[in-house]
Amino acid sequence: MSIDKTFYNNVLKNMFADPCEVKYWDGDVKKYGEGEIQFRINFSVPIPKSEIIRDPSLAFGEGYMRKKIDIDGAVQKVIESIYNKQNSFLYDKKPYVKFAKMLSNTLRKSKDDVQYHYDIGNDFYRLWLDESMTYSCAYFESPEDSLYQAQKNKVNHILRKLNLRPGQTLLDIGCGWGELILTAAKNYQVKAMGVTLSSEQYSRVSERIKEEGLEELVEVQQIDFRELNARTFDRVVSVGMIEHVGRENLDGYFSAVKSFLNEGGISLLHCITGYDEDSGTNSWIDKYIFPGGYIPAVNELVSLIVENKFCLIDLESLREHYTRTLEHWTRNFEKALPEIRKMKDDTFMRMWRLYLNSCAASFHCGNIDVHQFLFTKGVNNNLPLTRKYMYQ
Repeated sequence: MSIDKTFYNNVLKNMFADPCEVKYWDGDVKKYGEGEIQFRINFSVPIPKSEIIRDPSLAFGEGYMRKKIDIDGAVQKVIESIYNKQNSFLYDKKPYVKFAKMLSNTLRKSKDDVQYHYDIGNDFYRLWLDESMTYSCAYFESPEDSLYQAQKNKVNHILRKLNLRPGQTLLDIGCGWGELILTAAKNYQVKAMGVTLSSEQYSRVSERIKEEGLEELVEVQQIDFRELNARTFDRVVSVGMIEHVGRENLDGYFSAVKSFLNEGGISLLHCITGYDEDSGTNSWIDKYIFPGGYIPAVNELVSLIVENKFCLIDLESLREHYTRTLEHWTRNFEKALPEIRKMKDDTFMRMWRLYLNSCAASFHCGNIDVHQFLFTKGVNNNLPLTRKYMYQ
């Protein structure tokens, strides 16, 4: 056996929780694990050992993107098998992941990072998101719910938690394509404002406000939330945005929310979370999908809520809801490939296939989670005594 093959054999024999086959670049096929084969990994060329040792997630991710590696079987299943093998070579945390977290998210960098991902094009996202163009974890009240219904459920679930009243003011930090602020205005008659760094999102939200005749109730601005001055609100919400601010700016986020909220005001933070400081770090995703991203740990967020003297009143995990959401997105993405192929090259399509499947696997295995944190500025004695109002 060659030196390269010996290295690969030592790595792969302990990588997966399920039995599998590996077909090497020279045609040799080797089985790892006992029992029925669940998938097969095909190498067309060897990936340099130095790349794998230095950063295995990046090396194998780039290998898949560039067709050095292919998979016979479900991509999500392969990644879950890695996560379920907790002493796997890929599962080990390396020093490089900590370096990635220390990069500063300045106003300029935050804008560039957000636009890198969200300004790929509304035409691209429209092909595989639901009709509301909601790009965050849905809420499945029933396993039979469509993705569109589950996204409507999520928005309604958040708005009920905020206990909105007509005439109140609402700020949505990172408003996406505007579904939440538009629904809040229509269903609760509140004055809603959204902020986003994405040009594509800003353009579409502005169009929707005019299309639905909501100019008197809804506004949107293309700015960083840190640039929003001298405005206060009764409610502040953020869905899937804090993951982009960077570790060093987490405290600044909560300080900003504190300055935005009126006394007794309510805020809801919906975000991807981890359970230790490295649980959500992935250098491949940081390079190709979400540059500058950082997934905070649950205890990190709770500590910041307490340190900023907010009152934490509710905390809910939606982890398996995000697994299901991503599985919907993945199916939609695969169905849309003929249209996506007209816009993007094969490397892009494989990159996004890997991204969507990796995230679904990560949530399903509990590698990462998603939580909703509900908290108030000061004491609010006007909320209902039980949680029933959140489900009515």
